Amino acid sequence: MANTELEPEERPKTLSAVDAAIHACRRCPIGFLANTAVMGEGPKRAALMIVGEQPGDQEDRAGRPFVGPSGRVLDAALERAGIDRRQVYVTNAVKHFKYVQRGKRRLHQSPTTKEIDICRWWNEAERAIVKPQVILACGGSAVRGVLGKSMAISRARGRPHPLDDGSELWVTVHPSYLLRLRDEMKEEQEALFQADLAAVTERLAELAG
Repeated sequence: MANTELEPEERPKTLSAVDAAIHACRRCPIGFLANTAVMGEGPKRAALMIVGEQPGDQEDRAGRPFVGPSGRVLDAALERAGIDRRQVYVTNAVKHFKYVQRGKRRLHQSPTTKEIDICRWWNEAERAIVKPQVILACGGSAVRGVLGKSMAISRARGRPHPLDDGSELWVTVHPSYLLRLRDEMKEEQEALFQADLAAVTERLAELAG
């Protein structure tokens, strides 16, 4: 029987302990699929934490977050914003790749709100260890993974949302959304995404200064 309830004092105290725990986690159905948990990566103390939605097929195979097409979009945008990814802690709201098998292909499926809420335990453990000043949530699942509730990105982006631990949440779209767009809509949304990262860069400079 999978353990679905953990007491707060049992939360892992190190990133390596979180890594081991998420690989053993079977608290929701995604953990029972033929996949590998993908741990966050980055400095143990990072001013910025970026939270995505869930690993994709390439992230699952590599065991690293944001290394597929969405990761390349994110990396390019970070570089333009003057943010060194090596100084950022990057993770996902859900730690396992949710998919449905279609022949040899594994097709991405969005996690349910319950699955996101269950996995929030691990994200809180990462936050407690890394202690970021700013958290950038990319996509609706990421927002829920941080807040424990849903929030419309269009209304939430472009401004800080104070969190109980003293950090700030900033909200933007997931890079995979940009990959699905075309023509003028793509240009418009890419500009908004870049503006979100620029605002985060400016805020980090203010906090450091």
